[in-house]
Amino acid sequence: MSLSRAPRRVGRVPRISFITPVVGREAELDRLSGLLERARAGEARAVLLAGDAGVGKTRLLDEVAGRARDDGMTVVTGHCVDLGDVGLPYLPFTEILGVLAADERFAGALAAHPVVERLLGAGSDSVRDVDGRLRLFEGMAGLLAEVAEVAPLLLVLEDLHWADQSSRDLLRFLLGRGVLRHRLAVFASYRADDLHRRHPLRPLLAELIRLPPVERLELRPLADADVDRLVRALEPGPLPDATVRRIVERAEGNAFYAEELLAATDAESGGVPSGLADVLLIRFEQLSETAQQVLRTAAVAGRRVEHDLLREAVGLPETELESALRESVGRQLLVAGDDDTYSFRHALAREAVYADLLPGERARLHGAFARLLAGRGHLAESAAERAHHYRESHDLAEALAASLEAADHAQRVGAPAEEQRHLETALDLWAAVDPASRPSGGGVDRVTLTLRASAAAAHAGRLHRAVALTRSALAELGQDADSELAARVRYTLAGNLLSVDSQTAAFAYSSEALAMIPEDPPSRTWVWAAATHVLAARHVGENETALRVARRALGVAEHLGVTDAQADLLISLAVFDGAGRRGPEGRERLVKARDLARRSGNAPVELRALFNLAMGCYESGALSECVPWLTEGLDRARQAGLLSSTYPLEMRYLRLLVLHVLGRWDECLRAAAADHPEVPQAAGGYTVGPALYVALARGDLGAADRARALLEGPFDWMATLVAGIVLTDAAALRGDPEDAVRWMRSTVTALADEAVPRPGVTVRLAALALSAVADAATGLRLTGDEAGARRWSDTATELVEQARAVATHGEDGTPQGPEGQAWLARAEAEWIRATKGPDAAAWSEAVTAFGYGDVYELARCRVRYAEALVAAGRREEAADEARAVRETADDLGATPLREQVDALVRRGRLSDASGDDDRAGTLTAREQDVLRLLALGRSNRQIGEELFISGKTASVHVSNILAKLSASSRGEAVAIAYREGLITPEPTASG
Repeated sequence: MSLSRAPRRVGRVPRISFITPVVGREAELDRLSGLLERARAGEARAVLLAGDAGVGKTRLLDEVAGRARDDGMTVVTGHCVDLGDVGLPYLPFTEILGVLAADERFAGALAAHPVVERLLGAGSDSVRDVDGRLRLFEGMAGLLAEVAEVAPLLLVLEDLHWADQSSRDLLRFLLGRGVLRHRLAVFASYRADDLHRRHPLRPLLAELIRLPPVERLELRPLADADVDRLVRALEPGPLPDATVRRIVERAEGNAFYAEELLAATDAESGGVPSGLADVLLIRFEQLSETAQQVLRTAAVAGRRVEHDLLREAVGLPETELESALRESVGRQLLVAGDDDTYSFRHALAREAVYADLLPGERARLHGAFARLLAGRGHLAESAAERAHHYRESHDLAEALAASLEAADHAQRVGAPAEEQRHLETALDLWAAVDPASRPSGGGVDRVTLTLRASAAAAHAGRLHRAVALTRSALAELGQDADSELAARVRYTLAGNLLSVDSQTAAFAYSSEALAMIPEDPPSRTWVWAAATHVLAARHVGENETALRVARRALGVAEHLGVTDAQADLLISLAVFDGAGRRGPEGRERLVKARDLARRSGNAPVELRALFNLAMGCYESGALSECVPWLTEGLDRARQAGLLSSTYPLEMRYLRLLVLHVLGRWDECLRAAAADHPEVPQAAGGYTVGPALYVALARGDLGAADRARALLEGPFDWMATLVAGIVLTDAAALRGDPEDAVRWMRSTVTALADEAVPRPGVTVRLAALALSAVADAATGLRLTGDEAGARRWSDTATELVEQARAVATHGEDGTPQGPEGQAWLARAEAEWIRATKGPDAAAWSEAVTAFGYGDVYELARCRVRYAEALVAAGRREEAADEARAVRETADDLGATPLREQVDALVRRGRLSDASGDDDRAGTLTAREQDVLRLLALGRSNRQIGEELFISGKTASVHVSNILAKLSASSRGEAVAIAYREGLITPEPTASG
C-alpha cells in the first residue's frame, strides 16, 4: 500500500457488482441503522464492532455504509494496516482526510483547520510537544464537527486491532472530548480473536465502552441455518445437501470460511482441503498464472495497493495487467476502489497468499516496492513503508536510513511510541550496516540515537524501557567521549532511575554528570545536569545540597533562557524550600513553573508542576481545590499521550483518594474501574488503592487479597504503601493485632531508605495498627490478664512514639499537614485507650482533627468518642454521636462501621435516645434509594448492582428499613412507605 495520492485514472478494471448477501444479521443491521438515524437527528453515537476474523464485520459495515449513503450521509472509511512492527502514525485518519480533501463540499472546513494538513504531509512544524499534539487533535475534532454540519457523517474505522498508538490516542480524544455532540456516527471494527491479554487496544476499549455514547456490538458466528442460507444464496445452481451440510459443519459459523469452502468445491480434485490455508488458496490457484503473479505482488504491498505502483512492481504490459486484475476481481479476491486502488476482499486471503510466497520471491518483491516508493521522492509519510520493505528485502543500509526518516516523521506528527519503535529498529540495524553506509552528519551516532529513543520511550510512558535504553547508551560511551555527551547520558539515566524509584543510583549518576562539566561558562547541559541532581539529592536526603544547587542553577537557567529547566528548578524549590508546596510562596512558584513548562512544550515538567499543585492542596486540607488541578493534569497527560507515566499515575491515585476522603465512594469505584481495567497486575496497579480502601470499609475482606497481589513482582514504592494500608487495616478489622503490627512494621521497613528512615505514611499505619492493639489490651484487661494487657500497652507506646516523631518532623523536617495531624490525634487516642481506657477528650480531639474533610475516618473516630462518652456516663451525647455515625455508615455503605455502632447502641442501651421511633425521619438518603428500588421489586443483588454496593450491604439497608418502618416484610414496608408518602408510585407507560 502507499499513502501517496496518485491521480484518478479512467478506464481501469470496473467495480464488479457481485456482493455477498447479508444473512443472519438482521438484528445487528436494525440496531446499527437505528443508531444512524439517531446520529442524523443530532444524537451522535459510536459502536465498537467486535468479531473473529472472517465473521462478517466488513460486509456488515459495507451494508450499513450503503444505507447511510442512501439516506444522505457522508461516509468515509479509514483502514488500519498490519505492517508487522512498523508504525504508521495516524494512518486511518490520514486516509479519511484524503477523502474529505477530495470533496469540494468540505473545502471551507479544511481551510478553517489547517493544522490537520500535517497528516497529509503538508507543513513541517513539530507536534511532539503537548500543545502541538493538542492543536492537532482539536483541529481534527473541529474538522469532523464542521463536516458533520454540512452533511451527517459516518466515520468507519476498520481493523482497529492494527491501529498505531497515535491513532488510538486520537480516537480516545475524539470520542471522549465532545465530537459526538454533532451529527456524527463512528463505527470501528476489530478482531476479537487477536486481542491477547496484553494487546495495546484492550485498555482503550475498556475506557471507551464506559463513555455514554459508545456501545459495543459483538458479531457472533452465524447459526448453522444461516450458514446454510448463505451457501445456497451464493451458489445459483443446486447443491447436494451433503455438500452444504459439510460446508456448514466446517465453517463453524464463519461467513468467509463458508464462502471459501464453497469455492473449494469447484476445484479439480472435487474435494474440500483439510487445512484453512489450503481452503483460502483454492480460489487463488484457480486463477491464470498471470493473475496469480499479480496477486502475489499485491500481497507484498499490503491489503491495498495503487494501480500505478502495482503495474510498476509486477512489470506487466498494461493490457495484461488489466486482464489479470479483471480476473482477480471477478473471482472475488480483489476489490477495485474508487480511488484507483485495489484491495484484497479479505485480510485472511492476503495473509494466505503472502505466506505462500517463497523466501527469495518475497524479498525480491519487497525490494521492488521499496525502490519504487523511493523513486517517487522521499515523502515523509511513506518512510515507514520504505523501511518495512527494505528490511524485508534485506537491504539494511536503506532500511536504516528510512527508519530514521520514519522516526523524524513520527516526532513531527506527535507519535512518540512510533518514534521509539523506529529508533529501536534503527539501533538494531546499526551494527549490521557498514559504517561507510550509515547516515553521516547531524550528530547521528549510536549513543545519541539511543538517548533519543530513551526520550521517546519516556514521553510514551515506558519508563523501565527508558532506563534500559539509557543504560545501553552509557555502555556505548567510549573513553574519549565528549564530556557534555557523557554528562547528558548520565543525567538522563539519573532522571529515568528516579522515575522508577531507584534513588541511590540516580544520585550517583547525577553527581557524576555534574562533575563532568564546568559551571562556567554557563551551558544548557550544566543547567539540566544541575536540575536532575537537585531532584536526586532531595530524594536521598541531601537537602542542603539540593537547595544550594537549585538556587544557583535557577539563576543560570534564567540567564540562558532555558525555560523548561527553569520550571523544573522552580518546582524543586517550591516543594522543599520554606513552607513547601502547602504555602502561598510554594504555590506561586508552582503556577509559574506550570506556565513556563507549557510555554516551552515540556509536558513531563508541566505534569510535575500540576501534580505538586494538587498535592499541596491535599496536604493543606483544601480538598475541593485539589480536584481542578488533578483534572487539568490528567487532561494534559491524555493530550500528550503520557497517561501511563509517573505523575499522571500518581494523579490518578490522588483523584481516587480525594473521592474516598470526601465520601464519594461510588464515584471512586467507577473512576477506578474506568482508569484500570486490568489491575492489580498491570503497571500502575497501585492507583486503584482508594477503591480497595472503599471495598474493605464496605466489608469486602477480599480487598486484602487484591492488595497482597500488588506486592508481587519488582518492588514498587506506591504499591507497597497501598498494600500496607489495606493489609494493616484488614488485620485490625479482623481483630488480629499481631498481624496488624506485623504489616505496619514490614511496610515502614520496606518504604524506608537512608534519606527517609520513616516515611510519612508511618503515622497512618501506626494509628490503624493501634486500633487492633487497643482492642486486644482492653479485652485482656477486662478478663483480668494484666500481664497480657501490659504487653500490648508496651507495643502501643512504641507505635505512638513512631507516629509522633514522623508527624512532628515529617519527611522534610517540617510538621505534617492536617491529614497527618489527624492521624496522629487518632493514634494518641488509641494509645490512651490501650494503656488506660477510653478517653473522651482525646477522641474529641481526633474528631475535630478529621473535620478537615475525611468523612469515613471522622465517623470511625466518632464511634470511639461515643464509646468513651458511654464510659463517662454521658449517654445522651453518646446517642447523638451514634445517630450521626449510623447515617454516615448507611450513606457510605460501610457495613462493618454500621455493625460496630449498632453493637455500641445495644451495649450502652442508647436505642431510646437515638430517635428510632421517628421512623420516617430516620431514613437516610441511601435507605430512601433502596426503598425506591424495593418498591420496584428489585432483589438485594439487583439493588446492589444499581447502587454500586454489595448485595450484603443492600441486605443491611433493607433490614434497617424494615426496623424503622416497623414492617415484618418487604411488601409491608413498601405499603407503609406509600401510605406515609415516603415514596410515590412510578409513572406508567401510558401515563
